[in-house]
Amino acid sequence: MGQGPRDERGVGYWSAALALGCAWFGSIAYGPDTAVAMHEIDHRFTVEGHVCKADGQPAAEAEVIVRDARVSVGTTVFTDSRGYYKGTLHLHNDNRGDAILITALEQEKKVTAQFDPKDVQTERKVTVNIGAGCDASGEASPRWMYYGAGIGLAAVAAFVGARLIGQRRHSQKRGKGPRK
Repeated sequence: MGQGPRDERGVGYWSAALALGCAWFGSIAYGPDTAVAMHEIDHRFTVEGHVCKADGQPAAEAEVIVRDARVSVGTTVFTDSRGYYKGTLHLHNDNRGDAILITALEQEKKVTAQFDPKDVQTERKVTVNIGAGCDASGEASPRWMYYGAGIGLAAVAAFVGARLIGQRRHSQKRGKGPRK
């Protein structure tokens, strides 16, 4: 007992566990934000973009204030390591045309809240970059690439595990399995 060939059931089990672990980690690390739906889509107005320093490099952890100038409604957010920010305002249809002020690094930009009040399906948003030479092309890979890589790894691990289990069952049927 215990001296025969290694039990391959453990290999299949660990392959499946590895696949599930990769899928779980990918969904946590690169999954969608948990508080995406701050308001209904027809009351949400999103301002997003990048903040860059004077030398054109991304401004990490920079404070960004996004507010509606007419009703003094606003939010404060911080940029990530790539200088990306996303602020969401609660605006109603009568706020169409309001001036939206975006302040970061002692600079202020003004845009107008433009959207179709009858369209309650399309996300209402605008992109505003702040800073000299702010180039978003150096942005990290889209999330779908991470999802694809995670799904690919899980598929490979599941395939390898299934092959190992199939080989073990096949060898047991031929009488070459572990002896008791």
